[in-house]
Amino acid sequence: MTGYGRGESARDGFKITVELSAVNRRQSEISVNLPRELETIEAPVRDVINAQIARGRVMARISIHAANGKSSARAHINLPLARAYAAALGRLAKQLRLAGPVTLDQLVRAPGVFQTDEELVKAENLWPVVQKALHQALAALVKMRGREGAHLAGDLAARIRVMRRSADKIQKQAPVTAENYRRQLQERIRSAGLENIAPDDERLLKEVVLFADRSDISEELTRLQSHFQQFEDCRKAKEPVGRTLDFLAQEMNREINTIGSKANDAVISREVVILKAELEKFREQAQNVE
Repeated sequence: MTGYGRGESARDGFKITVELSAVNRRQSEISVNLPRELETIEAPVRDVINAQIARGRVMARISIHAANGKSSARAHINLPLARAYAAALGRLAKQLRLAGPVTLDQLVRAPGVFQTDEELVKAENLWPVVQKALHQALAALVKMRGREGAHLAGDLAARIRVMRRSADKIQKQAPVTAENYRRQLQERIRSAGLENIAPDDERLLKEVVLFADRSDISEELTRLQSHFQQFEDCRKAKEPVGRTLDFLAQEMNREINTIGSKANDAVISREVVILKAELEKFREQAQNVE
């Protein structure tokens, strides 16, 4: 399911912003975009997201900046480090017999001398702030996904209702299939000029019984109705059911295919076509459910 969530939290002059966006995907995939200063907290960020999102592709973007709406972070000079660089560069100049003093430009370009607020921050100290903003963003994301999930549940339920009606029609038609076959067989016998075969002829009855046994779809219909009920159970569940719905779609497809191959009846064949069409729509939507 798709969704978006945003959260903010501030502490010690820093503001953390977390943005989460989710798109449909059959499996779970999490992409985390962190500033260099917070790279060490990627694993706990993933753990928090995984605890609430079981399916879909989630993109997390976390940024850090100065609080109070400042457009840029404050600059800091690491004076002890600058002095150490100056002394080391002075000694190097003497050893290499290079003329000229160490300049300010050379010192501020040295790694670690010129630092911003973000570069001075420690990820472990800001984790509680990140966690608070992350939970805010997750709450908004889950709420939006929940609204979409309600629409998906309604659509899936509509597909199941159509399939139930077709299954009920098949259930009513199944008992008369053998009788229809017997009449068709008698008609073919008469067309062949074999008028002396009685309706209760043992050979005729045996052929009808064999046909009835081969075309019996009672077990498949029972299992199909069971799968319909399992869908209703999924609708009441609080935990993620996307993978369960995928499995149900596979099992319903198995039963419908078997019914189609067994039943030698025009009415049943027509309803099987409807079942397959609705099941395909059901399967596509189920892949979007968490």
